[in-house]
Amino acid sequence: MKTIVHNPFDREPVAEVPLIDWPQIDEWLSEAQLLHRDRHGWLAVHERIAILRRAADIMRERAQDLALQIVREGGKPLVDARVEAGRAISSVDLCVQALSDGGGHEIPMDLTEAGAGRTAYTFREPIGPVVAISAFNHPLNLIVHQVAPAVAAGCPVLIKPALETPLSCQSFVSILHEAGLPEAWCRFAPCGNDIAERMVTDPRTAFFSFIGSAKIGWMLRSKLAPGTRIALEHGGAAPVIVDNGVERAAVIASLLKGGFYHSGQVCVSVQRVFVPAAELKDFANDLGRAAEKLVVGDPADAQTQCGPLIRTEEVDRVERWVDEAIAAGGTLVCGGSRLSDTLFSPTVIVDPPESSKVSQEEIFGPVICVYGYDDIDLAIKQANALPYAFQAAVFTDRLSIANHCIQSLAGSAVMVNDHTAFRVDWMPFAGLRRSGLGVGGIPYTMADMSIEKMAVWNWPTAAS
Repeated sequence: MKTIVHNPFDREPVAEVPLIDWPQIDEWLSEAQLLHRDRHGWLAVHERIAILRRAADIMRERAQDLALQIVREGGKPLVDARVEAGRAISSVDLCVQALSDGGGHEIPMDLTEAGAGRTAYTFREPIGPVVAISAFNHPLNLIVHQVAPAVAAGCPVLIKPALETPLSCQSFVSILHEAGLPEAWCRFAPCGNDIAERMVTDPRTAFFSFIGSAKIGWMLRSKLAPGTRIALEHGGAAPVIVDNGVERAAVIASLLKGGFYHSGQVCVSVQRVFVPAAELKDFANDLGRAAEKLVVGDPADAQTQCGPLIRTEEVDRVERWVDEAIAAGGTLVCGGSRLSDTLFSPTVIVDPPESSKVSQEEIFGPVICVYGYDDIDLAIKQANALPYAFQAAVFTDRLSIANHCIQSLAGSAVMVNDHTAFRVDWMPFAGLRRSGLGVGGIPYTMADMSIEKMAVWNWPTAAS
């Protein structure tokens, strides 16, 4: 069997990728288990560093090709695809840096009489075989975030990319092999969902890394073999609080980037914006006028700012959700319609009902909802009301309001005067509630994929 990769913009076929069957996956899992159990055969830290450095160098040489591949298979506008390729290279470099900065530490033993005369320290060891399943929206950098830390930590890894976007993953795995990583240490494993579930839930899997749908991620977690560790990264409906009297142009420029980057197909995309009621109409109109100026079209065009959704079915879904919100009482400021079978216009809706899907669920499309508030605490309460929590934001000139929102907004991170989709690859990145489990970010993922082992020495008492 095979998967056919289509360009999301024109739906033309780009490539065919064979799917891996269970007997091959089964063999690779056994191979990975044996690699981990053979401690004398582990890759030394200096070998891993050399491989990762060579891989980063190869990626730099091919950065433009990697960016164009992201455009072709993922539909991300070229300007953003180039940024993603650069981030992916930086993420590999970060793995090397984390190996240099990491390590163990001394544990004091003589704090009580029972520990006197002993010395203890910790060090890192690989956790074991890693199985990773990734998402389509950042087809190179997400793969790097799951695979490169495993290589850096010394774990054999099997990676299943999203079947819509397997080519960037295939390229990265090939680059690692070209850089000197033995093939058995990293396997490109595109496969059907039934085989992926068997791979994830197999007892030989020591660590499972998942980026994608909350429904699928939590379902797979419920089926893991005893002892398998896990990291889940899902999405949410990211909230933004706008304070009274903030300079509007800068806020709107930030929200445009945070809400319409990659046509909203980002797990922390700006979705719900809470604005003082007295400013709501003017704010929404200004945001709508700015959204209407965004260039929507072919992602291969360097001028394009918003490209296609990944599948035509997603255009259908976003259109249906927007229509439902308008029919239920929301006010359409701009957009609200498909531009083609693959493109949806950047959309701003004012005060859609709290019960509507656009207010309750992750849209994963180019839609921003704006709500008016008279009491900031009620706005925060509404922002926190969903079973999702990831990154939130507040725009304010007042330190007191910034601190109040930092303390009050649910989420693992609160951005002050920046949009919710801000991220650098070394910072902690964690979904809470149904939005995920564990902490992403290169050094945090490497820590997850290793164990902290302790040695305790009981020194003999010196002869009197």
